[in-house]
Amino acid sequence: MKLRKVLALTMAASMSLGLLAGCSSSGSSSGGNSSTGGDKVIKIGVFEPTTGENGGGGYQEMLGMRYANQQHPTVTIGGEEYTVKLVEVDNKSDKTEAVNAAQKLVSEKVSVVLGSYGSGVSIAAGQIFADAKIPAIGASCTNPQVTQGNDYYFRVCFLDPFQGTVMANYAIDNNMKTAAVITQLGDDYSSGLGSFFKNAFQNHGGTLVSEEQFQTNQTDFKAILTNIKAQNPDIIFAPSSITTAPLIIKQARELGITSVIAAGDTWENSTIIENAGASAEGVVISTFFDEAEPANDEAAAFITGFKTYLKDNKQEEIIPAVSALGYDSYLCAIAAIEKAGSTDGTAIMEALNGVSIDGVTGSISFDENGDAKKDMAFIKTIENSAFKFLTTTTVK
Repeated sequence: MKLRKVLALTMAASMSLGLLAGCSSSGSSSGGNSSTGGDKVIKIGVFEPTTGENGGGGYQEMLGMRYANQQHPTVTIGGEEYTVKLVEVDNKSDKTEAVNAAQKLVSEKVSVVLGSYGSGVSIAAGQIFADAKIPAIGASCTNPQVTQGNDYYFRVCFLDPFQGTVMANYAIDNNMKTAAVITQLGDDYSSGLGSFFKNAFQNHGGTLVSEEQFQTNQTDFKAILTNIKAQNPDIIFAPSSITTAPLIIKQARELGITSVIAAGDTWENSTIIENAGASAEGVVISTFFDEAEPANDEAAAFITGFKTYLKDNKQEEIIPAVSALGYDSYLCAIAAIEKAGSTDGTAIMEALNGVSIDGVTGSISFDENGDAKKDMAFIKTIENSAFKFLTTTTVK
């Protein structure tokens, strides 16, 4: 029997008292519930990087959560309305800082956590949330280790094995027979996604001609790229941060490399186009969402409303996929809170196992590992200094 299922059965009896407390008129359940001047409040933690290597992407993800909170500022618990308060912390794109940020959310007595952008920081904080019995809902943290062995971590995105495979499929389907892979040493997202792409590409008959690694904060990639140029691959797959991406792209083109350059979801960020300039033309990425293809009425309303929100906050009116995922993670949180009828973290965790919503990025429910049941990715390219939808793809 799966660990989550065992946990659900063994906790059923102990949860009943917590659920009754959460539904009481006094609002006395444990967790992030408080009453001030008659107002009932439930706290949701936002665990994101707003500084460091992934600060740009983390901020975009956070904007989706803030907008969701603006659109859905309250939640009903036991027939009473609670105001949802976001408690934001900066994990600084750093595993050590992530632990400190997670501990701060625990001390704030949040009932559920959203985030993080970046699998490494999510993995680093996972046990802290589990020990505190606070469920976390990742938006775009795609590495399998985020949820493995942790009953309290869920996520609304697809995983790197899926993402790596669909990008390998795209390459094979477009007659790319040889590939080079560039990954960041010690980065869970980069190394994991690169490995999954490599394995899927080779399994489908492709040939890996070069595999290179670089250090965190490295800015000169010419030695790596010179080695790759000598092999002349059809495609270079280089999953990395939005800080590193334009450096790799520009230096590759400066060396005369004409291979298709590709990556995963982190590269869907306009700053890459701005910093790489004309060199970014033709880059191919996989991602979770496309505003030209709304999945449902919720998505259509989100696209219109979020663009206005971006404009009001002096942001470019292009919707990043991670913002849509941030919005969906919030929707899942409030759905689970209402389903649990409690502010208690364990009750919310159990409720998440049965949550099913029509989110901005499509229908979302969770499997026994806490991973979203998703089977489709969007493939985009950079054309005329903008991201252009190419196709959708699934795992073969």
